[in-house]
Amino acid sequence: MKRNKAWDGKSRGGAFGYGFFIFLIRHAGLGLAYAFLSVVAVYFIPFAPKATRAVWAYNRKILGYGRLKSARKLYAHYYVFGQTLIDRVACRYGMSDRYVFEFGNYRDFIRLLDAGPVIIIGAHAGCWEMGASFFGQYASKLNIALYDGEDERVKAALKENPAGYKVVGLNGNGLESLLKIKLLLEKGEYICFQGDRFMEGSPVIRKTLLGHAASLPKGPFAIASKFRIPVVFYYAMREKPRRYVFHFTELPAGRSLDSIADAYVESLETVLGKYPQQWFNFYKFWQ
Repeated sequence: MKRNKAWDGKSRGGAFGYGFFIFLIRHAGLGLAYAFLSVVAVYFIPFAPKATRAVWAYNRKILGYGRLKSARKLYAHYYVFGQTLIDRVACRYGMSDRYVFEFGNYRDFIRLLDAGPVIIIGAHAGCWEMGASFFGQYASKLNIALYDGEDERVKAALKENPAGYKVVGLNGNGLESLLKIKLLLEKGEYICFQGDRFMEGSPVIRKTLLGHAASLPKGPFAIASKFRIPVVFYYAMREKPRRYVFHFTELPAGRSLDSIADAYVESLETVLGKYPQQWFNFYKFWQ
């Protein structure tokens, strides 16, 4: 079987995209930013061919849409991704009062944070950063794990946040990264991973997601199992108009690696079943 071309460690949109929308929102307002997005979404279809092929294959082969519906959803996919980009920038610059936020199982989630270190695993679905400002006093103990392959300017933009969370770089030296994580957990802090992307050459586990074979990074699930840390699966999903729903699923400490990964796949399938166009892995994910 031909191996997938793995994610290269760089986020879709790039530093220019982030910077441009920051400028537009701050100086022209949300309305114009959304209006300009309708043009940008069309632009990406021919000028981001790898991403377009990936989204088209997702619509056709994974979701089973016909050609006409796949074409409509291709545009919708880029548009909603742009919306989440605009929204996260807007909230970062003090416009969160223009949005509505709804939380599920939030009290249980906070209770878990009060009890000690937690592994939080999300995905490139929805917009996890929209919930960051709601962590309040817990934000100073929140560590977002990012691969060193991320564009440095994008990482810098993420570090400049009012919520107070920290960014932890993960490099090719697995032992060094593991030591960083171990020290943070011993201090009672929280580590946030994305469970749906891995760097080429890193350990993976094979699972079936939405009925098709997929590879997931082994690290987050192995760490949660090894250190016997409670796990929370977290997603922040966009609904109209300017409304975000936050989903938290808790797993107790002591679960096996496979058990944690299976529960993660189940939670991700549930979210994607309701929000199929908010899957933002713009590369060939399925094998």
